[in-house]
Amino acid sequence: MHGVLLFGAVHLTAGKDLLLVLAGLGAGIFNGVAGGGTLLSFPVLLAVGFPALNANVTSTVGIWPGYLSAVVGFRAEITDQGPRVRLLAPVAALGAVTGAALLLTTSPASFDRLAPWLVLFASLLFAVQPVLVRVLSGVPHDHPTRRLLLIVGTFATSVYGGYFGAGMGVMLLAVLGLALPDTIARTSGMRTILSVLVNGVAAVIFMIHFALLWVAVAMLAVGSLVGGWVGAKVAVRLPAGALRAVVVVIGLGTAVRLLVG
Repeated sequence: MHGVLLFGAVHLTAGKDLLLVLAGLGAGIFNGVAGGGTLLSFPVLLAVGFPALNANVTSTVGIWPGYLSAVVGFRAEITDQGPRVRLLAPVAALGAVTGAALLLTTSPASFDRLAPWLVLFASLLFAVQPVLVRVLSGVPHDHPTRRLLLIVGTFATSVYGGYFGAGMGVMLLAVLGLALPDTIARTSGMRTILSVLVNGVAAVIFMIHFALLWVAVAMLAVGSLVGGWVGAKVAVRLPAGALRAVVVVIGLGTAVRLLVG
């Protein structure tokens, strides 16, 4: 169990608890709006003393409730998407199990070396998502390429999400936005459902195999529960460009911090 020894250096205070609640709130809002919330919660956990591997696991478990509340906020957009859910849910679940299993075989030292590159990848993908959408805008929505992108992209993103949560929602939104002929609100709703599933599967596996610091999990959960609902409600009102810039800056800053130790 990786977490048994690594949590010894983490000492939470009232101020740090409040910071974790705010991080959960921000992560929930970001996930409700466009994904990328882990790019807020992960660096905050690092800042309060969590090693990278434990920060990843704690973030995955702690912000999961925010996805549930976001689903409630998106219920009007997802009510009639049952066929898509039935198609993609098994793909996402299999990917989540695969990713979480990979994490269980990764040593803390190896994860420390890999984490900054994962954060960097997620941040850059989020930054160039609009460009990718424009590149594929000429491909017909019934083209087999889009169907292949939908299945393979969902699986690959779910593997990534099961292994490392940061940026998974962003990646799912990019895949769904490229593959499905639908509005951003409806693809955001579908992305939220898949995120609930992927993070839920990964969280159960992590709770079994890691020793979690439950106070930190609870602080994140409280904030994310409120933030997810708020984020879903304001998803179509926030300036997308400004939000994208904030997430990218936080992600790049986290990657640099991890790289320099």
